[in-house]
Amino acid sequence: MASTSKVDLSGEDDDEQLERFDDFTLASSWERFISEIEAVCRQWLADGPNNLLEKGAVKLDFSQKLYKVKMELKYAMKSYNMEYYFETSSGGKIADGNSTLHDLQLCFGVKDFLVIAPQSASGVVLDSPEASKLLSAVAIALTNCSSLWPAFVPVHDPSRKAYIGIQNMGTVFTRRFEADRIGSQVPVRLMHLEGLYELFVSKFAYSTLDFAMHLCKVHFTMTSTYRTIHHDDDDLQSLGTEKEEHGDNHGNETRSRSQWDDDCPWSEWYSAEDPVKGLELTATWSEKTVESSLEMAELENASPHEAEKWMILPYLSPNLDSSEGNRIGFASQLRLLVDALNMSFDAQFMEDFVSVENPGSDNLKSSMIVPPPTVLDRVFKDLFHEGSQVAAFAKGEHKISRAIKGAPFGSLFAQFCLHALWVGTCNIRAIAVLWIEFIREVRWCWEESQPLPKMQANGSIDLSTCLINQKLQMLAICIEKKCEMNEDFQDCVGSNDHTYDHMEEDSPVGDKTTNKQKHGDEFDGIQDSPLTKDGLHGSGTTTSRRSMKHGDILSTGLKSSDHNRRGSAGAVGSMKLLKSYQSMHAPFTQDAPLMTEDMHEERLQAVEAFGNSFSFSAQLEKDILSSDMSAFKAANPDSVFEDFIRWHSPGDWENDDNKESGPSKSPVTKGLKDDWPPHGRLSQRMSEQGNLWRKIWNDTPALPVYEQKPLIDPFREGEKILHYLETLRPHQLLEQMVCTSFRVSADTLNQTNFGGLKQMTTKMDQLYRTMASTLKPLQTNHVSGNSETIEDLRRLCVIFEHVEKLLTLASSLHRTFLQAPRLSETIFTDYYNFYLPRMGTGSTGSLEVDEKEFDVKYQVMTRERQCVSNMFTPPTANQSWRKVLSMGNLLNGHEPIVREIIFSVRDSLRNNHYAAHNPRGFQREIETYRMYICGTSNDLRVALSVTSCD
Repeated sequence: MASTSKVDLSGEDDDEQLERFDDFTLASSWERFISEIEAVCRQWLADGPNNLLEKGAVKLDFSQKLYKVKMELKYAMKSYNMEYYFETSSGGKIADGNSTLHDLQLCFGVKDFLVIAPQSASGVVLDSPEASKLLSAVAIALTNCSSLWPAFVPVHDPSRKAYIGIQNMGTVFTRRFEADRIGSQVPVRLMHLEGLYELFVSKFAYSTLDFAMHLCKVHFTMTSTYRTIHHDDDDLQSLGTEKEEHGDNHGNETRSRSQWDDDCPWSEWYSAEDPVKGLELTATWSEKTVESSLEMAELENASPHEAEKWMILPYLSPNLDSSEGNRIGFASQLRLLVDALNMSFDAQFMEDFVSVENPGSDNLKSSMIVPPPTVLDRVFKDLFHEGSQVAAFAKGEHKISRAIKGAPFGSLFAQFCLHALWVGTCNIRAIAVLWIEFIREVRWCWEESQPLPKMQANGSIDLSTCLINQKLQMLAICIEKKCEMNEDFQDCVGSNDHTYDHMEEDSPVGDKTTNKQKHGDEFDGIQDSPLTKDGLHGSGTTTSRRSMKHGDILSTGLKSSDHNRRGSAGAVGSMKLLKSYQSMHAPFTQDAPLMTEDMHEERLQAVEAFGNSFSFSAQLEKDILSSDMSAFKAANPDSVFEDFIRWHSPGDWENDDNKESGPSKSPVTKGLKDDWPPHGRLSQRMSEQGNLWRKIWNDTPALPVYEQKPLIDPFREGEKILHYLETLRPHQLLEQMVCTSFRVSADTLNQTNFGGLKQMTTKMDQLYRTMASTLKPLQTNHVSGNSETIEDLRRLCVIFEHVEKLLTLASSLHRTFLQAPRLSETIFTDYYNFYLPRMGTGSTGSLEVDEKEFDVKYQVMTRERQCVSNMFTPPTANQSWRKVLSMGNLLNGHEPIVREIIFSVRDSLRNNHYAAHNPRGFQREIETYRMYICGTSNDLRVALSVTSCD
């Protein structure tokens, strides 16, 4: 031997020879490596899945049931990771099609398994001997543990996803695994089912003596996956960029093609990204037995509608659950408006933000975009010239919307606020420019007596709205009254000068312009026209409904006053005048003077300053009371103060029930002396000496409403309103704009048709309640810059964005599955529960929540298949130019994006001479050959498992 020769030549002693002796009683490094693997596997087996979960097993992101634990091992100066993958509960079977499986579970049909790989950049074993040695070590360790876990080692290049593996079947059978991938052009023969079938049969038909090809029955299952063509959103992004550069994000004229949300309520202001980006359909053919390649050729021509099972996976936009806040919508613009509110406290007037004399204007000019004149022209054309009719304010409003003190949906100020959100970048400087131009347009309407668009010019002031809306509504009424007074003035100029002079001499208010009421529009009673008579103030412009001579009297012998009755709206039931027994007539009266919220506050402050006595309250209402008394006297010439009280304030007239009891008698037949006048009296307060009401009655002339001085001076009130709008503090304007913008933005979204989803309806109710409570401080003017209210408003914007995202998704799902409402409801419910943890988390949501993806599959019922199939519209030439169709099973011209096939051959243990004898004749089949094939025309992956007797 060489060693002996070396010892003889060198003359070394016996001790040195003993040092070179290999003691095989000591374990080698490879044996120690096997022992370490065995110890780890025994520990995992002893712990079981439940204990492993308690010890920190990691759940895989793509699966709901699959977990893994790992251990670091070292051998021959190298480090390896051994990972054990296990499922919590599957009943010994692999998970169903609705669960996401691990790659090795798909390829080889296993459940729990081991993977041992080196700790390297590639994570694979590039050396074949090393891979075989690793696999052998794991196999020996698992055999020692009596474990049936399969073990795999990744080999070759990582892009090939290649594995080799082995599994002890517990008997004399061993299963070996091998997987590889063709990443380049796939041979044409392997693109078709017939060629794939022949590939599988070739693995055993000509090499194994235990099987004869003509007796072989191959089991076959197939799953084809189709995907709709995704919408191209590049046009939307380029459109948004173009608008932003021009300082305007609103307008649909520049859109070259129709969008999915063209008929959605928000499409007037922005185009939303379709949250449903596409749909993935998985059609599964159940297991079939195939005996020839001709049968495979027939299956390749089969329609996906013949598949036994359909599953869909909706592809949702990643921006739905993104927390970066880069989504364009109402919420993003409201956030900018809140920032503008925070800056509004830096100036006294809106002009300061655009004035060149403002020291901070340079910074504003450099950092804030001002809309160009063309944009302003378009905005004010929409506000004041197009569709200027009064909108139906109640349309689209939520039942809780009125709790938010803003302008109603569709009103002039509401539309102004919506435009302001999308002009420029909704900065304070752009808002100032827009507001200044807005006031100019409003003043033009006032000066030219043009109706104020989108505002009601009648009715009472809605005090539940913001003050600016109240002022605009009152201005619209003043313009209307101004126009009426101008018409009356023109009529007076063209009338008889003698009659006009007569009115000036006799009427104490004849020198004032009067407001003629349109009686027929408000009352159904008989109208008595005024007639000219000595001592009376006839208008000279109306004609009598019937002719009557001054000397005419009633047949009862009572003196008639019908010939000088003016401004009557008709008789008041059976009520009679106390002195003359004439029918009491209700007069046309002026409406109570309209007051905005600040005017009511001023009156309340005056009451608090002077006391709450009845006399002072009556003094404040003297103009209204005097007008009513004048109209009543004109309609009832023979009336007395008690008659007016009986009509105007019945509670102040006390009837004597005892004296008036008994059967009533007809005055025509019985006369007037028995029961007339009626027995009654004024109340104590009306009977007091020096009563203010009686004094006003005595001093008030008999004038119909069209001859009275108007209770409200439209010229004076109109100028006061314009002065208020022109001198409004910036923060007061922005506070009302914020309230209105939140309200009308929500009202706009509330018009969306989402199929009546209960979760969405509940979420909208919650949004309105949250807005009402958060916006309350803005209604009391208790907000200052950088206050907590500003932060609350920013958090409200985040909540609004969440609801807006959900509403957009609900609308898109409703449209997509219009003929399959069950699917839309199920998908939205699942996504709502998935998205719920993100609600209210703010822009800095937890990473644990954000990393999670929504990937749930849904089974399609037979009646819903046509609806799903219609979503796969035939591809156009531009959409299908990239590749030539080369696979079968087309769905409306779409070939599968991936096709998964499983071939298998089973054999009975009873027919195998290696199997143990079973006296009871129990027959069990094992899968001797299994091939999993997954791929397309450019990518093919094959995984083969073979069971053999060792």
